[in-house]
Amino acid sequence: MDYRVLLYYKYVTIDDPETFREEHLQFCSELGLKGRILVAEEGINGTVSGTVEQTNKYMEALQADPRFADMTFKIDEAEEHAFKKMHVRHRSEIVNLSLEEADINPNEVTGEYLEPKDFYKELQKEDTVVLDARNDYEYDIGHFRGAIRPDIRNFRDLPEWVKENKEMLEGKRVLTYCTGGIRCEKFSGWLKEEGFEDVGQLHGGIVSYGKDPEVQGELWDGQCYVFDERITVPINQKEHKIVGKDYFTGEPCERYVNCANPDCNEQILCSEENEHFYLRSCSKECRNHPRNRYIEEYTLTEKQVQEKLQAIENEEKSHA
Repeated sequence: MDYRVLLYYKYVTIDDPETFREEHLQFCSELGLKGRILVAEEGINGTVSGTVEQTNKYMEALQADPRFADMTFKIDEAEEHAFKKMHVRHRSEIVNLSLEEADINPNEVTGEYLEPKDFYKELQKEDTVVLDARNDYEYDIGHFRGAIRPDIRNFRDLPEWVKENKEMLEGKRVLTYCTGGIRCEKFSGWLKEEGFEDVGQLHGGIVSYGKDPEVQGELWDGQCYVFDERITVPINQKEHKIVGKDYFTGEPCERYVNCANPDCNEQILCSEENEHFYLRSCSKECRNHPRNRYIEEYTLTEKQVQEKLQAIENEEKSHA
């Protein structure tokens, strides 16, 4: 394949992140890369796509900088760009856990690193609790077998969820995981600061676990959600088990769409058939929204819309 996607991060001090952001955006644009990079005083977090030549030049340039000399890049082959544009943004954190004064520096405190083969072994131990450190919609399309699903929409909500559900973790060996490892670096450190003594994290995240030649993604079910145009990538090389469920029918599904109501924009798992039947809308209110994007996209007439709404109502009544 001609293109590649790079996933990477590094917790390291960047003294003038705003200047770095400006210069880095210019550099990426000149290379022809597309992607999303966050820069903060605590480090860098990015995903970019480009040709093999472009991504090679990018990796070489970053690793020539002493701050990023030991940067690890997770590489996926691709047929085209995984992003539409190139963004480099300055943030207060490269992952938002919103701990304010109690923020965690993973270079000072973090959970025990577990390589894929060790994580695989510990997944199967009875005294282990596996906690997904991602958002609920990421979990819903794929997760480790037996992992706990926190009821959160944003990573910053995770500490509060843990405090409310502390009893299920107390006295246990707690393992945590995320897409590429960056969220676990900070979250596992927070768990230790909260008094959980036996905390381990999947080093390199789900992506590295799927690429490990020994483990080959075993004990992962479904797909792995990624924040680019691909939306999901496969992990388990030995078997594929669909865990996602269609929002409307509950049938097996691995296809995400955004609700057509621009004020909602909720991500829902939905078959192509149900997308068209339900006007790509997660509720009655969203279907009737005056700026419903599905209706605009397919230039439906008022008569066509009313016919579809009636068909939906009849369907819902038949299952009531």
